[in-house]
Amino acid sequence: MKKVFKVVLIVIVSLVVLIGICASYIALRSIPKYAVPKVDVKVEVTPARIENGTKLASMLCKSCHYNESTQKFTGRELTDAPQFGKIYARNITQDVDAGIGKWSDADLVRLIRTGIRPDGQYIPPYMPKLIHISDEDLYSIVAFLHSGNNWVQPDKTIQPASKPSFLTKFLVTIGAAKPSPFPTEPIPGPDTANLVTLGKYISLYQLECYSCHSKDFAKNDYETPEKSPGFFGGGNELFNPEGKKIISMNITMDEQTGIGTWSEENFILAVKSGVVPNGQPSLRNPMQPFSNLTDHEVKAIYEYLKTIPKLGNKVERSE
Repeated sequence: MKKVFKVVLIVIVSLVVLIGICASYIALRSIPKYAVPKVDVKVEVTPARIENGTKLASMLCKSCHYNESTQKFTGRELTDAPQFGKIYARNITQDVDAGIGKWSDADLVRLIRTGIRPDGQYIPPYMPKLIHISDEDLYSIVAFLHSGNNWVQPDKTIQPASKPSFLTKFLVTIGAAKPSPFPTEPIPGPDTANLVTLGKYISLYQLECYSCHSKDFAKNDYETPEKSPGFFGGGNELFNPEGKKIISMNITMDEQTGIGTWSEENFILAVKSGVVPNGQPSLRNPMQPFSNLTDHEVKAIYEYLKTIPKLGNKVERSE
C-alpha cells in the first residue's frame, strides 16, 4: 500500500512540475510571428469608397483608435477587455514613422483580414479581424485611411507597447487564437434587398455585434460566429474607461430575458439613439449608439435576430 501511495505521489508531483513548466513557458513567451501571406492588391481611392469607409471607420476603428487628446486615430489604452492584458491601440494615422504611412494597400488588407503585420507579428484577439467582410467594404476602409479626413492625418504620437496577459498568451499557444487564412476567392457584398441576408452580414461580418453580445470574447468562434457560446445571449464582461464592469445584453428574441417584446421601432431607437422602450439609456460605454446606420440597415439586423435561436439568459444590468 505504501508503494502505491508513493507512486501516486510521484505522479502528482510530476504533473505539478510539468504544469508549472508549461505555465512558465507561456508566461515568458512573446506573441509569435507568422509567415506573411502574399497579397497583391491596389485600392483605388474614390469619393464613394471614402464615404463608405468613413462610415465604417466611425463604427469600427474609432472605438479603439480615436484619442480624445489628439482628436485623431493615434490610439489609446483599451480598458474594456482587461482580461487580454494592458493593451494599447496603435497609431494608425498617415505618419510614416509613428503611424502606418509606409504601409502598402496589401499590408493594410492583410492586417485587417488576418491580424498579421508586415513584419509577421500577430495581433491577438483584442484587435478584431474582419475575416468575412466584403472586399468592397474592406477597400473602403483602406480608402478612408488614405483620405484627407482629420482623424488619419499624420501625428507623431506613439503608444506604449502592449503587455498581453497570461490568458492571451495561452490562447495563442494552444492555437485558439491564431491568424485566419487569407481568402482565396473574392468576397462579395450582401443582397441589400434581402433584409435577413443583409442583417446577418452587418451583425456577424461587418460590425461583429455577436462578439460582444455572446458569452465570452475568449470563446468566440470568429471563423464560424454561429458556433460562439451564448450566441447573442449576452453576459460578456466589458469595462468602461473608468473601469466599471458593463455586462452585454441578451439580444435574442427571448420574451423574458431578451428583446422578444421589442417592436422594430423600439430596436431602431435603441441602436441609433441608445434608448430602450422603458426610457432608460440602453447603450453605455464601451458601446456607442450606431447613429450612422440607416433605418433599413437596423431593420435588417432586427429581422436577422428574429431567425436565430432564443436564449433564456437573464442579464442583470450593472449600476
